[in-house]
Amino acid sequence: MRYLFLMRVHHWVKNLFIYIPAFFAGTVFQLEKFLVLTEGFFCFSLASSAVYILNDYLDMSSDQLHPVKKNRPLASGKISAPLAKALMGTVLLCGLVWAYTVNHEFFFMVLLYVTINVGYSFGLKDIPLLDIFLISLGFLIRTLSGGIIVSVPVSQWLVIMIFLLSLLLAFAKREQDLILANGSVSIRKSSRQYSVEYIHICLSLIAGVIMVAYIMYTMSEEVRQRVGENYLYITSIFVFAGILRYLQITLVKHSGGSPTRIFLTDRFIQGTILGWVLTFFVTLYL
Repeated sequence: MRYLFLMRVHHWVKNLFIYIPAFFAGTVFQLEKFLVLTEGFFCFSLASSAVYILNDYLDMSSDQLHPVKKNRPLASGKISAPLAKALMGTVLLCGLVWAYTVNHEFFFMVLLYVTINVGYSFGLKDIPLLDIFLISLGFLIRTLSGGIIVSVPVSQWLVIMIFLLSLLLAFAKREQDLILANGSVSIRKSSRQYSVEYIHICLSLIAGVIMVAYIMYTMSEEVRQRVGENYLYITSIFVFAGILRYLQITLVKHSGGSPTRIFLTDRFIQGTILGWVLTFFVTLYL
């Protein structure tokens, strides 16, 4: 179990972004495309696990001083550094080789993702705002990769929404870091350049733009031509409810630091996602 925790298998849910272009295009349930997207999902999962291990290895000392991160396998000493590095090399090699067999262009996207995150781990994460944008870029690369695999063009609205959504999640994580640190000198360098008030302003601004962008997407000419009678705007209800709930968790409960944990445990968020998927499915596929 500790090896799965080191690989952050529970964070593989983030790689579901690879399915988004095909879902919006109405082709995700075509067996051939679904299978190749699933291969892409596991390629990204292995590559991201290698990045997580590298980050934990480089942050062992600081993680030992963190109230939550001190329980990670490397920081707690449950897994030795040499063993962690061997596992990192293995999963990275498997992920890249697999990606190359899936699609050569997709391989370079995975390689770009790894390269950006290696730079992030080796110091770019200490540059305020750049750290947030690099995290968001990782989600955008996943989404664009999903379009590449199944030859589906990714619309400008989708790019904007994915990037803004990932910005929202990244800022929420920084807010949680600040609250947990509570003025501690062990806080990461970039987080020292943020304040809770500043992050709250950014979260509110980004959430509002996401809502507007989603409405404009559902009512765009591109969608009207593909769907016909445009009832897709109805799905906005679930998008708004989900974002407002996430803001409540972050701004009121100060528990927005782990989007993965929220999506896996919060019933309201799960309900909005299910409602959005079902409504979108009925509108687009039936």
